[in-house]
Amino acid sequence: MHTTDLILRHETLLRICSFLTIMFIMWRWEIAFPKRPLNVNKPMRWANNLGLLFLNSLVLRLALPFAGVGMAVWCQQKGWGLFNTLSDGLVPSVVSVTISIIVLDFAVYLQHRVMHQVPLLWRLHRVHHLDLDIDLSTGLRFHPLEILLSMLFKFLVITLLGPSALAVMLFEILLNGSAVFNHSNIAITHRIDAWLRRFIVTPDMHRVHHSTQMHETNSNYGFFLSCWDRLLSTYIAQPEAGHHKMQIGLAEYRDQELTQKLRPLLLSPFRRN
Repeated sequence: MHTTDLILRHETLLRICSFLTIMFIMWRWEIAFPKRPLNVNKPMRWANNLGLLFLNSLVLRLALPFAGVGMAVWCQQKGWGLFNTLSDGLVPSVVSVTISIIVLDFAVYLQHRVMHQVPLLWRLHRVHHLDLDIDLSTGLRFHPLEILLSMLFKFLVITLLGPSALAVMLFEILLNGSAVFNHSNIAITHRIDAWLRRFIVTPDMHRVHHSTQMHETNSNYGFFLSCWDRLLSTYIAQPEAGHHKMQIGLAEYRDQELTQKLRPLLLSPFRRN
């Protein structure tokens, strides 16, 4: 059976299994070695954050039945995108997959930065930042409209780049796994964290991004590779208040009824500031 056919047949299962495995590991790690005490009712937070994840999955399935991998296959069939216009064998598959993952990750960095800087898009993205605690479930909470826009933007990048189905599947696994990992409330020694963040975004690095201090919120946009923030001058190494004393969320939104429950979160982009 052709590699593309194998990927398409098992893509969903592979993504779900890898996601659940990483989520389970991070969950056990959070319990065994937490970084910070959590102040908000955890069952309520998790119920609503998982509710957003379920709703987003349903919306994507209904609105865009084929995901990034399906888009990559369609572009390959049409001959669209950089790698699909190059002669077979001109770029080794390992090289093309690596380049594709790097470019897609940079695209996520740019998208994330734009979501913060365009007021209309920030209204959608701030649902993610309204969480008053941060743990692995925070990496699952996004507004459905943001998820749809993100997928459409990903389709555009795939159309221009023409990555293989394998590259897109690997990137999806890395992106979803990174979202769970770098939002996790796990304790990592300073030495290990300093080494890891040379290459990837760590929980301590990304936690700065969830600070109530806006100059810290508007930093550390990366999700997987940590180099983009350094290269584009959006990197802040540590929060001013320290990881244990820093306040999570947005300073102007502290009401748990509005920031932690599903219905207010869905309506949040349409409320007046």
